[in-house]
Amino acid sequence: MAKNRVDLTEAEWSVIKAIWAHEPCTAPFIQQALEKKTGWTYSTVRTLMDRMAAKKLLTATKAGKVTRYQSAISREQAQRSELLYALKHAFNNALSPMVQFLLDTGELSAAELETLESMIRAKKKRKRTA
Repeated sequence: MAKNRVDLTEAEWSVIKAIWAHEPCTAPFIQQALEKKTGWTYSTVRTLMDRMAAKKLLTATKAGKVTRYQSAISREQAQRSELLYALKHAFNNALSPMVQFLLDTGELSAAELETLESMIRAKKKRKRTA
């Protein structure tokens, strides 16, 4: 799994979420999109995006003086990597304690619990027919 690890800092999560919502886009666009939330200047955002491109998290395409950025990883890849990292390091790869922790600390509505139960039933059914 280490080879496929997508390691995003909190700042990189902010940037990549904005890019997923608006890609392809430029650093000035992302800076404006995040300015109220982060207070980041253009140079901060541009440096962050260039570093993310160097880490192969983004692709950068230059056309004249304009650089357009696009995600090089999917939302699913990033989420999977974060979740598996937490499972491995915080719960010793034991899924049940992790789920129990989430159930105990989260305020789940009856509808959310029903959805989880439906997902488990569907998974069991697929396993039986496989």
